Amino acid sequence: MLKFGSKNDVTVVHRATIRLLDDAEIIHCDFQPQHKGRYILEYVCKQLNIIETDYFGLRYVDHCRQRHWLDLAKTAIKQVKDMEPILFSFRVKFYPPDPLRLKEEITRYQIYQQLKRDLLHGRLYCSPGEAALLAACILHNELGEYDPEIHVGNYMSEHKLLLKQTESIEEKAMELHQTQLKTFTAEQAEIHFLRLAAQLDTYAVDPHPVKDHKGTQLYVGINHHGILTFQGSRKTNHFRWSEVQKINYEGKMFIVHLTIHEDLRTKKKHTVGFKCPTGSNCRHVWRCAIEQMLFFTLPRASDAPVVSGGSIFSWGTKFKYTGRTEREVLEETAAAASAGSAEASSLRGKGDTPVQRCQTTGLRRKASSVPATPSTPSQDLIEIRYSSLPRSCHSAGLDGAGMSESGSTCPGIGVPLSSPYCPDNTLPLLETVSEDQEIYAKRNNVGGPGDGDTNDYFFRDSFDHSSSESQLVDGIGNPHSRSLTPVPKMQKLQNTKLCLQPVGSRTIIGRAKALRGIRIVRMFVSAFVLTVTMLFIVIVLVFETESTVFDSLRKTPEMVAFKSQYYVPIREFLRTKLGLF
Repeated sequence: MLKFGSKNDVTVVHRATIRLLDDAEIIHCDFQPQHKGRYILEYVCKQLNIIETDYFGLRYVDHCRQRHWLDLAKTAIKQVKDMEPILFSFRVKFYPPDPLRLKEEITRYQIYQQLKRDLLHGRLYCSPGEAALLAACILHNELGEYDPEIHVGNYMSEHKLLLKQTESIEEKAMELHQTQLKTFTAEQAEIHFLRLAAQLDTYAVDPHPVKDHKGTQLYVGINHHGILTFQGSRKTNHFRWSEVQKINYEGKMFIVHLTIHEDLRTKKKHTVGFKCPTGSNCRHVWRCAIEQMLFFTLPRASDAPVVSGGSIFSWGTKFKYTGRTEREVLEETAAAASAGSAEASSLRGKGDTPVQRCQTTGLRRKASSVPATPSTPSQDLIEIRYSSLPRSCHSAGLDGAGMSESGSTCPGIGVPLSSPYCPDNTLPLLETVSEDQEIYAKRNNVGGPGDGDTNDYFFRDSFDHSSSESQLVDGIGNPHSRSLTPVPKMQKLQNTKLCLQPVGSRTIIGRAKALRGIRIVRMFVSAFVLTVTMLFIVIVLVFETESTVFDSLRKTPEMVAFKSQYYVPIREFLRTKLGLF
């Protein structure tokens, strides 16, 4: 029988609720105080029949409303000791550079589910034409081939697939579903969705709001390529992992040390700093960057060093990477492929079932309700002008991807990604809208779709989209109508490109030195107080106890002189004034 009680009781069994990528699906996991985070993740993956577990993680929100990834190498209960109830979200942590290289179909389906969430919450930014094409793939994957007797009217309006789902995008998506995707199977539509999504600049990017040295609002994204910065929807910088020499932080400053090859013979060092909203958020961004860099660059996990994030006086900032690297995962996949599928079959067991892509049946069991996690603090609207459509620097390198800057067609579909589905001109004025405001507008019927913004789409602030884990929507598991998001007027930001700051810059290094100086002073004061206290205790023990251990010490000339000149007068003063001794 399960026992629930104090978290400090070693006999207690704790229960964690894990929300899956479909918010209507939850799993309960019972674990003991000695179990580490890996135990819970492996339990969830076992329930989902996932073998390629290295790409996934469990995320939670602490009492300060800061998001964290559950550390798989540390005791789980110590990481969530202040959380009641214990709630996790099962998410993709390391997006594979090419989802189609994944060995297992169930793993690709989970990546597909995660990208659906990214598209819905505005993290996977794309043009209206690309949004319509991705939405059409989702419709075909979940509803099947178009049937005029079943799919009548605006049948897409019954499904909430996009952050801002306008009638114009719905019409384009339904047209593509009815014509260009007609001969596709559900699996082919899913594969095409993954191929298209993997080419976008914002693929695998979890945008973190930061400010540069000029105070300009930016977003920092971290993925398999490196560290990217966005101003609005425009990618302003891309620091590849081969250029990153060191990543650390000082207070709220997230600092990246770079070595850039200006030509074949010249190397130049740069230091780039970003100011995060809070210190805890800065540590979270630093840890995410370290984990992504090590996972995608290290040949072996055993080669991972112990990384320190802050200065030498910063406590609790050391990080040791655990688990496997991507190279190890791919090598094992290749070895398993050459050996055949016997090993995979033995791992899966006899009760394996095929992936169910229909929305009505779902991949796994459904739950009538999902407990809510604490949402993140509401942020002010960040007013942004969206410039040109972001394009991936590696889009030309993917064969059959069907997406290029020249507006080439998608193979097998024949849909040009230029006019009419992808306008060649720049996108209209847009804003970042928090999910809480989105829901408030829906509940209070404020605004409406198509309020003069039929081609708008969003790139979301990660502080806001974490509220997607708090399950604030009404009617979990039920179809949603279009988002009724008010569109306020926005101000235009200057498209100022992030400037690389050289080493020794006053803006970044000066702040880091000031923070380091404050830490040194605090350390010195603490050490001084501790030393004086310990010295006082030793002196009292020597002169006030009759222990023979200190006899030889008390008889030394120095101690006799010290006692008569200093200790006795001070003792008499304290006894007279304070009643001590």
